[in-house]
Amino acid sequence: MFGALDLRTGQLYYRIRDRKRWTEFLAFLKSLRGRWQSQKLYLICDNYSVHKRAEVRAWCAGNAVELVFLPTYSSWLNRIECEFAALRYFALNGTDHRSHDEQDDAIGTYVPWRNQHAGPVRDFAVGSKIRRPDYLPKVA
Repeated sequence: MFGALDLRTGQLYYRIRDRKRWTEFLAFLKSLRGRWQSQKLYLICDNYSVHKRAEVRAWCAGNAVELVFLPTYSSWLNRIECEFAALRYFALNGTDHRSHDEQDDAIGTYVPWRNQHAGPVRDFAVGSKIRRPDYLPKVA
């Protein structure tokens, strides 16, 4: 599954594919580009090699898509991870899907319900020490 979270609306967009190669990731990016045609897209990504593939980066450079990579081992900084945790909790935990199609259907039922109840994502991690400028130690 590839997923994207629109912070402005809180909507979750996803694609489930049999594999997670760079070609599937690029197809997902193209679908996002088609959804928001007139504005530059900023996508927060982890360091999965598929995200950094030369063909993906070249396409992004030519199509006003900027991939912003998180530091290694810090995917928890990406707001979409909260949505993935909720998806696991509400759609997958405690289930015994007999096939990938059943699992995909559970996800496909959850996401539209979740999007109906979505709102703008702002002011997250309010009061957290990681938002203070002095959080990281000074490096000489």
